[in-house]
Amino acid sequence: MKILIAGAGNVGTHLSKLLGQEFHNITLMDTDRERLAIVGDNTDVITRVGNCTSLKDLTDAGVADTDLYIGVTPEESQNITSCILASNLGAKKTLARINNFEYLLPKNAGFFEKLGIDSMIYPEMMAAKEIAMALRTPWTRFWWELSNGSVILAGAKVRDNAPIANKHLYELSHTNKIFHLVAIKRDVDTFIPGGSDQVLPDDIIYFTTLRKYIHELPEILGKRSFETKKIMFMGGSRITMRTVQQLPQNIDIKIIEQDRERAEKLVEMCPSNITVFLGDARDAELLQSEGIADMDAFIALTGNSEANILGCMMAKQYGVKKTVAEVKNMDYISMAERFDIGTVINKKLIAGSKIYELLLKADASNIKCLTFSQANVGEVTAKPNSKVTQKLIKNLHLPSALTFGALVRNGEPMLIDGDTLIEPYDQVVVFFLDSALKQIERLFN
Repeated sequence: MKILIAGAGNVGTHLSKLLGQEFHNITLMDTDRERLAIVGDNTDVITRVGNCTSLKDLTDAGVADTDLYIGVTPEESQNITSCILASNLGAKKTLARINNFEYLLPKNAGFFEKLGIDSMIYPEMMAAKEIAMALRTPWTRFWWELSNGSVILAGAKVRDNAPIANKHLYELSHTNKIFHLVAIKRDVDTFIPGGSDQVLPDDIIYFTTLRKYIHELPEILGKRSFETKKIMFMGGSRITMRTVQQLPQNIDIKIIEQDRERAEKLVEMCPSNITVFLGDARDAELLQSEGIADMDAFIALTGNSEANILGCMMAKQYGVKKTVAEVKNMDYISMAERFDIGTVINKKLIAGSKIYELLLKADASNIKCLTFSQANVGEVTAKPNSKVTQKLIKNLHLPSALTFGALVRNGEPMLIDGDTLIEPYDQVVVFFLDSALKQIERLFN
């Protein structure tokens, strides 16, 4: 597949590297020659200096025979304009990064399609929804709802006192089936386990379950669930404000913002349940005076990854049970995990999730890239006569880089095991490592 990406910022650079690993023909365009040079020295991506709103530059970059054009510059207007131009010049599909939630409303979809914009992503809004979900399920590190919320993929750390700690998978299969373990993250490695593998303390396990079993799972992992009623935000960013809009009005919220002008704007924008303070949330004295020890959650969303990680570490020292940090630098994600920060938000990975949906030729939707792991989860519909419908799962000899966690058949969700036979039109929850994208297409088409 030939893909042209406009914008060599954080998102565009990450996407070009990610998609280049899938053996796609990637061209990355930007007006900044030096930024492109850094990318070109470390990848097989073709780099091209050019303006994405220039007809000549787009034509010279080969947009006419491009399968997918992606506009992810910092400027929303540039992304929208360039997608319109790319579509009219011959690009088969286009995607624009936007900053205006109004554009995503269903009533506006047809309008943008007529202009030539097939998909739009608003990473800040997607990040806010993830944070709000993390606060509703604070015992998890990762939570993703599939099939309209009937199937859950969750990730959580196994405590020493967990009943499943030091158990082999074959031992767990004999118990009441309320979850299906799809992957284990141990140190820096993520793997899909077999029956002889053990679950160890401090593993981060990813599992599928059905909504009706959720209340039973914290105890199995050696955890307790709790309600988040008091939340402190470090930084009054756009993600902060989008997150606040997702939360109930009865939650007591404090926002600590370092920039005076921004803090004054927040005071004007925020409802009565939110208090805004001017200051640095890494200041221990300030945290203590504003009641950090009484907080249920601490959310660090400044533009500085190191500051966010440090802020969460300080909050944990004061006994805050749930911490969330936005980490822009991919190299810092593993560091955040080592410091036991509960949930990490990365907009590059959020954008990557949406791109994966477009790239899968199988009937796939709701793809999600996992922050701590080189892995993804999504829903894929089994087509009639596809390979996946021909044999029991245990006889399919699935590649080691993917596994199935659950399925929905005629609206009914169910967990699966080796004796399950997938039927045509089943919606299957597929957990896969980055290398398995093409294998999914072969199984489900």
